[in-house]
Amino acid sequence: MASERAEILAGAAVLAVAVGFLAYAANSAGLMARVGETYPLTASFRAMDGISVGSDVRMAGIKVGTISDLRLNPQTFFADATIRLRSDILLPDDSAILISSEGLLGGNFVEIVPGGSLDNLAPGDEIEDTQGAVSLITLLMKFVGGGSDTPAGAEAGTE
Repeated sequence: MASERAEILAGAAVLAVAVGFLAYAANSAGLMARVGETYPLTASFRAMDGISVGSDVRMAGIKVGTISDLRLNPQTFFADATIRLRSDILLPDDSAILISSEGLLGGNFVEIVPGGSLDNLAPGDEIEDTQGAVSLITLLMKFVGGGSDTPAGAEAGTE
């Protein structure tokens, strides 16, 4: 009888920890945000390497939203993103949005750089000023290649 009671208490404790973990994970992923607490904005990027639905949208290093939808635009061949931003964040309409990296080996996230306009973006508006992901391999190839326009085999510095 005493061992059954101990098993029931241990099971209840495990369930409580599991529910707490799920609530924390859902809150971190932005799944617990009610629809009234966020509003959508759109942006079109040339490249969104390392970004997927659920990726963080940050401002000054603080998470202010998430990526809620990604689609390839068949007319422009750009990646169209829908961002859900916290309703207490009002962005000036000249703000910029870019793909940033957390470091050399870190993942990518979306960063918003607020502008200085007095007019704010309304829900559903598009952020026009975008900068896609920068490929580390492309940068390394430019560095190794010297970044010059001199054809291979031509001597540099001759006149």
